[in-house]
Amino acid sequence: MFKIKNQIRKLYASSVLTNLSLTGAWVTILAARGFSLPEIGLAETAYHAASLLTEIPSGTLADIYGRKRMLLISALIHILASVTMIVSNDLFMVCLSIALYAVCDSFASGSGDALAYDSLKSAGKESEYDRYESNQLIIYRLFGGISTLCAGFALIIGYRIAYAAGIVTCLIRIGILLSLREIHVEKTGPEPAVISPLKALFGCFRDSLRFLKKETKAFLLMMSNSLVGAMDILLLFFLQAKLPAAGVSGEWLGPALLLMQLGGIIGAKMVLRFRNCSYRGIFLAAAGLVVTGIAMEHTGIPLLMTAGGFIAALADDALQVRTNTRLQNMFLSGYRATLISIECFTFSIIMIVLSPLAGFFFSIW
Repeated sequence: MFKIKNQIRKLYASSVLTNLSLTGAWVTILAARGFSLPEIGLAETAYHAASLLTEIPSGTLADIYGRKRMLLISALIHILASVTMIVSNDLFMVCLSIALYAVCDSFASGSGDALAYDSLKSAGKESEYDRYESNQLIIYRLFGGISTLCAGFALIIGYRIAYAAGIVTCLIRIGILLSLREIHVEKTGPEPAVISPLKALFGCFRDSLRFLKKETKAFLLMMSNSLVGAMDILLLFFLQAKLPAAGVSGEWLGPALLLMQLGGIIGAKMVLRFRNCSYRGIFLAAAGLVVTGIAMEHTGIPLLMTAGGFIAALADDALQVRTNTRLQNMFLSGYRATLISIECFTFSIIMIVLSPLAGFFFSIW
């Protein structure tokens, strides 16, 4: 008998292992290796360029051949990315590794959320998805924060050992993913077994675009959420380098970065209490708080800079929970992973444009 609680718990466990890392403060690690902020911004661009190329195909493959399979492929690519970073000795190799991490995330993003929603739907509990989304963001922020807290330790033991530790946790994650149950959903059109894989891929993508053309509101939700999220993420990324420059010592950098991540945890939980508030109100409040956070970074005062990162993370995750829940309720089950990937695709487009600009902006701001 299918036990939905066990399925969701395994997805949570996989997320914990994905976000628990000694290399969470990768910007700090690259800066310590001698890379400049513009070079780090270029590495971030490489991440989103790779994501741009693989996000939608990975989601479509998940819809056709199974979300569980794509999660397993994601874990294998993660190991390859870690090995590449371990042997890297120049910017090209670093960018290649970062790009592989992007491919890894692409295969996991749409697949994990689609498997979770359809698992809940199969048990008649899809109304609980907002709680699942909230908990996933809490896991992302909490264990991402713990990972950044390990920044000093990672610098002490060296980036090679730190990335090697990530390979071990990824192997454990593979064991968990193998125990997941695939959820098969009904789709219109021919079965993948009777048409070529390439036709199945393009057919699923075509139908997803038709859905977005019909539901323009869904696409606008994707774009607005991605813009606010990009501003928050870039702020937090570059605060990893800006806080030490403002006088924050090594032993206090980790706690400061963790405190900023806690803002996201509070935001993800807080928004569940405002289900009756309009989306427009939530969006305007979130956008205003993120802009305020960026302005506070400009003060050069470590306490205010940290507070700015905190409120930006709070606003971003609150908006993320509300947006993703609303989108999931609009998406078609047979194309869910593809549509989630299109959402991530729009985010990557925005990040490709903003990442190098942010690197320049925060170097002179």
